[in-house]
Amino acid sequence: MGRRARSAPVPQAPVEVTVESLTHEGRGVARVEGKALFVDGALPGERVSARLVARHRRYDEATVDQVLEASPDRVEPRCAHFGLCGGCSLQHMSDAAQVHAKQQAVLEVLEHVGKVVPAHILDPLQAHAWGYRRKARLGVKYVPKKGGALVGFRERYSHYLATLEACEVLHPSVGRRIMILRDFLSTLDARDRIPQVEVAVDDEDRTALVFRNLDALSDADMERLKTFAAAQDVQVWLQPKGPDTVHPLSPEQPEPLYYAHPDFDVRIPFGPLDFVQVNRDINRAMVPRAIELLEVGPEHRVLDLFCGLGNFSLPLARRAGHVVGVEGEAVMVARARDNAEHNGIRNVEFHAADLAARDVIDAPWARAGFDRILLDPPRAGAAGVMKLLGRLNVPRIVYVSCNPATLARDADTLVHSLGYRLEAAGVMDMFPHTAHVESMAVFVKG
Repeated sequence: MGRRARSAPVPQAPVEVTVESLTHEGRGVARVEGKALFVDGALPGERVSARLVARHRRYDEATVDQVLEASPDRVEPRCAHFGLCGGCSLQHMSDAAQVHAKQQAVLEVLEHVGKVVPAHILDPLQAHAWGYRRKARLGVKYVPKKGGALVGFRERYSHYLATLEACEVLHPSVGRRIMILRDFLSTLDARDRIPQVEVAVDDEDRTALVFRNLDALSDADMERLKTFAAAQDVQVWLQPKGPDTVHPLSPEQPEPLYYAHPDFDVRIPFGPLDFVQVNRDINRAMVPRAIELLEVGPEHRVLDLFCGLGNFSLPLARRAGHVVGVEGEAVMVARARDNAEHNGIRNVEFHAADLAARDVIDAPWARAGFDRILLDPPRAGAAGVMKLLGRLNVPRIVYVSCNPATLARDADTLVHSLGYRLEAAGVMDMFPHTAHVESMAVFVKG
């Protein structure tokens, strides 16, 4: 929830409030004379002194000035930058309480928006809460007044980059090298023409850094980058324009990045800009759970919509008779086909299609019969394929969601319009210490 123009002067004196609940963004909710107050850094049940920072017609915003009565769920944030950096919002909350809050958030939005309640609640999927993030886009800004280049995430509710020295949620190959990266970027001739660095770390901890260079780099900068790559044992890639211009600088022929699903004997190569799940351990638990909940056997034909590189499709093909994966980006589809070939998987096919288009229902692949469907849509959800799901009328659907609101909206359609029931739902803590919620739901016909 971004800050808007203030509608009234902000009082300087703090107010004492009792926090009632937590927003989906991780802010405490209190009331002052009946008006909602969103308090950064406050937890449910706490009594805090809060200092107002913005006033609006329907709500006000504040930050914790002092915790007067702490919640038993409060812990000391590990990161020294917590509260300033916008990368995390829940480090002051215990891991167990974070997961419980996310589970409740999903169940509440399903009930209030989707008008559905799952028959069963899935146990949350959890893994290591620190150093888990293997994919990230780091902002870069050269600010001489702050000592040179800044690298990291933006400040909370601001367009300015936070001044970071380390990051506790990034994989250590990058999170513990923030200062090294900052110092290095400050030495480049193009230090004020590199706005971001993309990070990708694979299962072997090979680390690729993609430097977005707005201008052609000098020969001296090219040599500096090569020296940096060798000294830090990282791959350095350049992106002079769009994503299709990404190319390796050093080494010239880097080892391919990959991640694996050991339970299914699947290895998936990926490029440093490809979409892959940021949390390896959660992904390794999420895919087997989805396949288990689909109840897939060799007699089944499975449709995997929004299939990407084949994260679900290829493991599914180890269990099902046949799998059809569909993705909107033709480049991703080509990569998925290559990945199937790489793994020697023959009972899978991939198609490129705009899954929000009205005519998708008439595509040849859509006219084939299926027994199971897996959905893994982007944040916008799967509204565009609901007509297709209605026509296919499969007995079992597993929906993997990165946005509880669109999951609830689509659950409403599946249950109240297409005749499914919500058999189970639960969360996966893909992004510990953030308010981001990933979940999984199972819909059964009849």
